[in-house]
Amino acid sequence: MDFRPAPEWQTTEWLNSPEPLDLESLRGRVVVVHAFQMLCPGCVARGIPQAQRVAELFKASPLTVVGLHTVFEHHAAMHIESLRAFVHEYRIRFPVGIDAPGPDGDPMPRTMRAYAMQGTPTTVLIDSRGRLRSQVFGVHDDLLLGAEIGALLIEADDPTAQLHQAGDRDD
Repeated sequence: MDFRPAPEWQTTEWLNSPEPLDLESLRGRVVVVHAFQMLCPGCVARGIPQAQRVAELFKASPLTVVGLHTVFEHHAAMHIESLRAFVHEYRIRFPVGIDAPGPDGDPMPRTMRAYAMQGTPTTVLIDSRGRLRSQVFGVHDDLLLGAEIGALLIEADDPTAQLHQAGDRDD
């Protein structure tokens, strides 16, 4: 199975990180990206809590959870100061990148477009070699997400292993 390299993130700023993150600096680690908007009910009720649980449960593993605040609607209400307050109030501890706005007034942010995301929440799994392995729009099932993460962590420990399971996705 051939997996394409994950597109690089195009961000304007980072919260909860002393410096900007990129895929190259995370090579060797499994990366779980949680794309969200702070005014998205599914993100607030299910997606962000799930990302926080993943970050906590796998903190001793070679895994990094990254939030991507990707605003494609209600732009005026979701500026940086509102996001800072949101991250503080919801006690989000993982790094959160702010997706760069689309060019020439395009309402779709750059990273969201590069990944062809349909909306938020979206969960993206990137393997330890920087390859896009799974992308799920909507709240990802906890059990399936845990199984996918476990398989990618095993593969990271043994690069000759490949993810072979019913939930394997190329999208």
